[in-house]
Amino acid sequence: MDSKNCYCVIMAGGTGTRFWPLSRADKPKQFLDVADTGKTFIRTTYERFARVVPQENILVVTGDRYRDLVMEQIPELDSCNLLLEPYSRNTAPCIAYATYTLLKRNPQACMVVTPSDHLIDDEEKFTEKLRQTFEYVSANDVLMTLGVLPTRPDTNYGYIQASGGTDAYNISEPMKVKTFTEKPDKELAEVFINTGEFFWNSGIFLWKAETIKEEMERYLPEVTGLFRGWENAIGSRIEAEFIARAYTDCPNISIDYGVMEKTSRAWICPVSFGWADVGTWESLYNYIPKDMNGNAFNVERTLIENSQDVLIVSPQKKKLIAVKGLEDYIIVDTEDALVICPKDDRKFKEFITGIGMPEFEKYR
Repeated sequence: MDSKNCYCVIMAGGTGTRFWPLSRADKPKQFLDVADTGKTFIRTTYERFARVVPQENILVVTGDRYRDLVMEQIPELDSCNLLLEPYSRNTAPCIAYATYTLLKRNPQACMVVTPSDHLIDDEEKFTEKLRQTFEYVSANDVLMTLGVLPTRPDTNYGYIQASGGTDAYNISEPMKVKTFTEKPDKELAEVFINTGEFFWNSGIFLWKAETIKEEMERYLPEVTGLFRGWENAIGSRIEAEFIARAYTDCPNISIDYGVMEKTSRAWICPVSFGWADVGTWESLYNYIPKDMNGNAFNVERTLIENSQDVLIVSPQKKKLIAVKGLEDYIIVDTEDALVICPKDDRKFKEFITGIGMPEFEKYR
């Protein structure tokens, strides 16, 4: 397809609380190099999609408070391609705002929507699959999700059941979606993988702007109704006021729950290019290399005894960190906070709710 009709929407409005204490409210994980790759998440994401989508067609949707961080890390981004949300309202309002913006600019727009915190090993393979999928959605009125071939029964990801049956893992062409399942427990995740027809939900979507508009207006009128009048407001001097008013009453709802789980147009494109959605410390641990005892760390000096499956992270890479007698723990050492906690995502999430107390405000 003509690349001038290809657009990318990078969703970068999250607060990254599950990466506390490295990720803070004023500089969340998308603006950090959490995975120690040499580039921040958002910079890596921008460069990844710029291989397929013209730079002038890449939009970033983020919170108003992160305007300067985005422009600092992506200085070549045109200011008109930075869409600022006054409040965080999950992915459906974000996608609605971006969709109406693109339709105002180009009614023929095809768009890929992506989070800003993914890691991909085989960038060339990803780029080729992205081009192929753009071609498919440009010719078909479908809502496509990239479904990752699972390598383990991971409970951090959502799962998508494809219509290919038990042979789905051997199919490389797009298939209709049968079901969506949010993060299952380990037993159910194992069942899913053993059936051979469930894929990880990457959260990367491709579709025509007009197609997602139709389906959002069908299944999420409580969101799209708040954008009534977008044709005149978006791109005008009253856009910020219009968006602020729309977001004030917008429900907090994801595009998966609001549209993808209900529409008959949901399709899945099987992919395998070494993908990881790094949304938690546990998911980071699953991605990075480990020693013979399953310990993973990004510091130069460690003294580890009688410990296994431990994750150690510190921006102060030359600091010696000594550990003894721990199993399945995370240790995150920053300048003003030290966290030692079981690595399990649920336990960590429960633990850090205490940071919401007033006396810890300066550490949030």
